[in-house]
This record gives sequence, structure tokens and C-alpha cells, in this order.
Amino acid sequence: MVKQARAARTRQALIRAAAEAFAHDGYARASLPAISGRAGVSAGALHFHFPSKDALAREIEGAAACSVRELAECARSAESGAAGTLVAAIRRLVVALAADPVVRAGFVLSADPARGEGTAVLDTWHDWVRDTARQAHEAGELRAGVSPESMATVVVAATVGFERLGGPGRDPESEERMLEFWTCLLPRLTAAPPARMPAGEPVAARGAGNSMAGL
Repeated sequence: MVKQARAARTRQALIRAAAEAFAHDGYARASLPAISGRAGVSAGALHFHFPSKDALAREIEGAAACSVRELAECARSAESGAAGTLVAAIRRLVVALAADPVVRAGFVLSADPARGEGTAVLDTWHDWVRDTARQAHEAGELRAGVSPESMATVVVAATVGFERLGGPGRDPESEERMLEFWTCLLPRLTAAPPARMPAGEPVAARGAGNSMAGL
């Protein structure tokens, strides 16, 4: 049991260290020696848990996609309607991008050309936003001329753009700036948006990628 607990801690340390490295340096520039050094473990321990950098990236992408699905679904509310649910999910995602290196790395990796087909997080977020926007459209909650697909494109592009232009950690005011942006944008997309972005509580990432528990 002691060995299993130690192995689990080592694995978690490697995942967090890799997420921080990918989020800061991108996939191509992040090296395995740098990741093992950041995690405080040997190269042998890293290769025991993850045989390659690609295996680490896939672990992070899967954990981040799971976290995005969870935070989005936890934002659903029958009282606020589909448009309100979308706003609440964006608010939760802003918090997650600022606080969770696994979620942040998931979006960075999804937009990184070096990852090729590694778009799990973007695909998850895009599909959820499009489906929720479709529900809002059917309920008459989107402005005239705004389609679910265009809504999804704008939301996903803005999500990735903010992460690339100034990721949390590089700018302590980035979360506030993102909230200001969404507060300005959403009234132009929805027919009856809330007066301000709801606070919303983030959910902890599940499984190996859980680094939001301290929020």
C-alpha cells in the first residue's frame, strides 16, 4: 500500500509538472528531462509511468477534456435556460484556465500544431458549446442572425485566443480581463443575457489530472 501511494504521488507530480511545462513552453519545446526535474523525480521514474512525451500529453488531454465536460455539465440550470448555462460554463472555464495547469495545458496542446490530432479538449468544448447554443436558439435565447455554429465558433476562438495571448500565470489580471471581455461580448450574442457573469464555483478535475482541488 505504501508503494502504491508513493507511485500515485509520483504520477500526479509528473502530470502536473508536464502540464505546467506544456502550458508554458508548448509541446515541442517541453523536454522530458525538464519535466522530470520540475516534478522532482528521476528520469527512470518518469519512463516507468510514461514511456514517452506523447503518452504524457495524451494523459493530460484526456484529463482536461474530462474536466471541461464536468464543469460544463455542472453549469446546467433549468432556471437560467440554455443561454444562462452557457454563460455559467464560460465563467467556470475562465476560473479553471486561471487555476488548473492541466486544463490550461489541455487547451494549449489542442491548439499546438506539434500535437497533430491532439484536439480532444477543443473538440469537447466546441461540441458542448454548439449543442448548448442550439438549445438556446430553439428557445429563442440567441439574438436574431446568430446561429448555434457561429456562436460556438466565436466562443471557442475566444477561449483559445485568450490562452495564447496571455495565459494565467503570465498576467495576474488575466482572469479579470477575460471576464470583462465575455461581459462585453455575450450581450451581442444572446437575446436576454444576465447583467453580469455569474460567479459560479469551479469543479475539481477528475482522475489523474485533478489539480483544482485547492480552489
